Amino acid sequence: MHVFLTGGSGQTGPAVVAELIAAGHTVTGLARSEAAAARLSALGARPHHGSLDDLASLHDGAAAADGVVHLAFGGNFADTDELIRRDCAAIDALGQALAGTGKPLVSTSGTLVIKPGRLSTEQDAPDPDSVAAFRIPGEQTCLAFADHGVRAGVVRLAPTVHGPGDHGFIPALIAAARRAGISAYIGDGTNRWPAVHRLDAARLFRLALENAPAGSVLHGAGESAVTIRAIAEQIGRTLQIPTRSLTLPQAAEHLGNPFLATFFSLDVPVSSDHTRALLGWSPQHPTLLEDLATGDYFTPQASARAEQIWAPHHVRS
Repeated sequence: MHVFLTGGSGQTGPAVVAELIAAGHTVTGLARSEAAAARLSALGARPHHGSLDDLASLHDGAAAADGVVHLAFGGNFADTDELIRRDCAAIDALGQALAGTGKPLVSTSGTLVIKPGRLSTEQDAPDPDSVAAFRIPGEQTCLAFADHGVRAGVVRLAPTVHGPGDHGFIPALIAAARRAGISAYIGDGTNRWPAVHRLDAARLFRLALENAPAGSVLHGAGESAVTIRAIAEQIGRTLQIPTRSLTLPQAAEHLGNPFLATFFSLDVPVSSDHTRALLGWSPQHPTLLEDLATGDYFTPQASARAEQIWAPHHVRS
């Protein structure tokens, strides 16, 4: 299969490109810069110059392919209306190129679109009041193409996609722990997060592209419920610093970012049982806590990455 892919030079994208190529597919990746093009070429993909705002380029890339994986998402998170508009327009351009062909379109969302406080499944409707509600319109835009001759489906990724080079939420916890000399959790720390290893997520995207029925909603969660306290305790052990409970306002100060504190206070366990049964997906790579114990999260390079990404959001006194 010839696959057109967006987001191939991001954090999860290179693993998806490698997974697709290893399975015998050819990949053309959207590249918005020469650096992105070089990275895609090094992975064995053919660069397709354009951006999420270049809808004609997206349409052309999708029209020339046998299937599409849409990973890219970004922009100004202070303007969620613009994020939504941009994502939906890109998905619509990709879907229109595939309409009536029966070809697959796999788009990306997050499990944080689901209502917190209970174990959620793939069949649960997204919650318009969720912290990730800005991803819901993209889900809906993609899934609507199932009624227009496209094998459209959505992969909701866990909030933590871990593995080498992670620059997401967990490095923010580690960076804050280094600065403050304590590793923190909020309240009693029993709130639960799903997690997935990047290589397991990549395999899920391939399986979805190859086999998921039209209209599928899939959960990319290798683990359903890792407690934030367990994560904080592993960070504390590695850094050899104490682990403490904080209130939500204290956590906002500790992290330097109220948005992150709100995220880490959520109880958002999810099931991926349906996804596993439907596609035969069986996560095989290290768990989050194993990665924290043996991975690269505490190297000088990882610390520098975390500070570069999260430092602009720190509260300065």
